[in-house]
Amino acid sequence: MEEIKILLVEDERKVADALSMGLQENKFSTTVAYDGEMGLRMFYNNEYDLVILDINLPGINGYELCKRIRKSNDQILVLMLTAMSSVEDKLEGFNTGADDYLVKPFEFKELLARIRALLKRKLYWMSPGNKLTLADLEMNLDSKEVTRSGELIKLTAKEFQLLEYFLRNQNRVLSRTDIALHVWELDFDSKTNVIDVYVNYLRNKIDKNFPVKLLYTVVGMGYVMKVE
Repeated sequence: MEEIKILLVEDERKVADALSMGLQENKFSTTVAYDGEMGLRMFYNNEYDLVILDINLPGINGYELCKRIRKSNDQILVLMLTAMSSVEDKLEGFNTGADDYLVKPFEFKELLARIRALLKRKLYWMSPGNKLTLADLEMNLDSKEVTRSGELIKLTAKEFQLLEYFLRNQNRVLSRTDIALHVWELDFDSKTNVIDVYVNYLRNKIDKNFPVKLLYTVVGMGYVMKVE
């Protein structure tokens, strides 16, 4: 199996060194940057499969770093590590392009689980010929492009994952718990309104400007994607 290359951007040196050691013990090739500017330089000068970054970084903060990374490479995996745990902080992280968000303090085995889940999902996305469709909506899992009636629709990484889950479960009512487990994965608090916010983000992009609606709310039960 090809070696997985990880860029870890963390300004707390003891934390960074401990995480780096643990990742290397688990057969991940890991490079450490101790501030945002250093992390950005390393990202531009090397190839990585995954970037793990803190938000409160000196120089360039994690949100801005994530934006620049995502602008340069829309397929690289980004996992945020931070002590900032509010719903607003998580939304900001996902909106800048993060694939996942892990709140400190955390157990190292959970970090490993998150990393492996992200890598597994990426391998699945990259399998040849993957396309999902519903009516005039098409998702290309290879190029990460979504179109409706031929019009390109720009989605964040999390919006893309949410739409993929809906398209794989067409005509099935999905509860908020279902969505939390399958899109946000481990230890996500399904009682927050993050899921509803993201469904609204998605609806505004794929339905708002089109006459035929595809994403529906089922009151008291969840959401369903279908053609009526």
